Amino acid sequence: MPFQPVVPTGGVVGWNFLNRTMEAQRAAFTQTESYQRDEDYFRANIGGIRSAEELVEDRRLLSFALDAFGLGDDIGNKYFIQKVLEDGTEDAAALSNRLSDKRYKEFSDAFGFGAGQFPRNQLSFFSDEIVAKNEDSLFEEAVGNVDGDLRIALNLRRELSEIATDDMSETAKFYTVLGNPPLRTAFETAFRLPSAFATLDIDKQVETLQDRVESSFGAATISQFSDDDLTERLVQQFLVQSDIQSFEATSSPAAIALALLQ
Repeated sequence: MPFQPVVPTGGVVGWNFLNRTMEAQRAAFTQTESYQRDEDYFRANIGGIRSAEELVEDRRLLSFALDAFGLGDDIGNKYFIQKVLEDGTEDAAALSNRLSDKRYKEFSDAFGFGAGQFPRNQLSFFSDEIVAKNEDSLFEEAVGNVDGDLRIALNLRRELSEIATDDMSETAKFYTVLGNPPLRTAFETAFRLPSAFATLDIDKQVETLQDRVESSFGAATISQFSDDDLTERLVQQFLVQSDIQSFEATSSPAAIALALLQ
């Protein structure tokens, strides 16, 4: 039976409950027999992989690796994933650098199979690194099977912290947020950005998001979210706004009239 987190309700109340019980629930997840088998297999075999082609040919290893970056749905796209890995990230024309979803670049960087890069799966700490990311991602997925907003909230807290402490420019950090689908959803919801926002020129999207972040948090930066308290404020803002938007969607005159007719 798949692991199912205990989340009695959603929103901020559900978020607070999940945080109080997080340690015990994550421990229960990682101790399931199926997870232990997959982790053991990854640790035992990933060091023997010498190329992107070898990795994609081992479906079990590839699945574990993709799940670590939230890309598990791509398990059937072997040629595409092999291309992402073999292109690496050093060349501006590399596939992962041309994709709007920057999780592929992170994935390619992590393995280092591209030209001019070092295969990082040969490093002694590599397995620990990927296992930790896999645990985060799959636990978030399990939470998402119960409540999608709480999955996004967990992802937001984890990934925003990593981006905030990176040494890239502030503009690049905003581009990275917009290039990560779960983070984009969190920010668009938290700042009540309309659906038409995604149709704007990307530079205009960055400018708009900078203005909204500055208005709510005092600075037009992503780096400020290295402060856990500010990140928690953003998470709660996302959850509150998501609840408000859900209420508005079901409380419009048209929705009420439809409910009466039914």
